[in-house]
Amino acid sequence: MKKILMASVLATASASSFAVVPGGDSCGWGNMLFEGKSGLPVHVVASITNGTSGNNTLGMTSGTNGCSANGTLTYGGKPLINLGAILDEFSEDVARGDGEALTAVAVSMGVENSDRAHFKTLMHNNFETLFPSESVNAEQVMASMLDLMRADAQLARYAA
Repeated sequence: MKKILMASVLATASASSFAVVPGGDSCGWGNMLFEGKSGLPVHVVASITNGTSGNNTLGMTSGTNGCSANGTLTYGGKPLINLGAILDEFSEDVARGDGEALTAVAVSMGVENSDRAHFKTLMHNNFETLFPSESVNAEQVMASMLDLMRADAQLARYAA
C-alpha cells in the first residue's frame, strides 16, 4: 500500500511540475492566432496548437515565433507534493531518518540523489522544528522544511 501511495504522490508531483510559459508568454503560433483573446477555452486551444505542431520548440531554438529561451522559468502553482496525504508516514520517516515518504518528498522537491542523505539527516536532526506539536498541519511542516533548506548551504538551491 505504501509503495502505491508513494508512486501516486510522485506521479502527481511530476505531472504538475511544468513551469509556466516556457519560451515566453507570447511564444508559438497558438499565441499568434489568438492574440488579444482571453479565457480558458482560448488558452487551451492555443496550448494545443503550440503542443501538437511543435512550433514553440522550433521558435525557442531559432528565436522565431515570438519565442525566447533567455528568461527564467517560473512556477506559480501549488506545491509539487501534497504532503497532507502522507504526513503520518513522512513524520515517522523523519523520526527514523529514512524511509519511502521521506525519499518521495526529496525526489518531488528535485533534491538530487547525491544530496538526499544530507536532506534526510537535516530533516531528522530538526524533527522538533518540523513537528513541534501533534496538531501541526502539512502546510506548517512544508514551510518549516523550506526554511530549514534555505538556511542550509547544500540544500538552499532546492528551496528557492
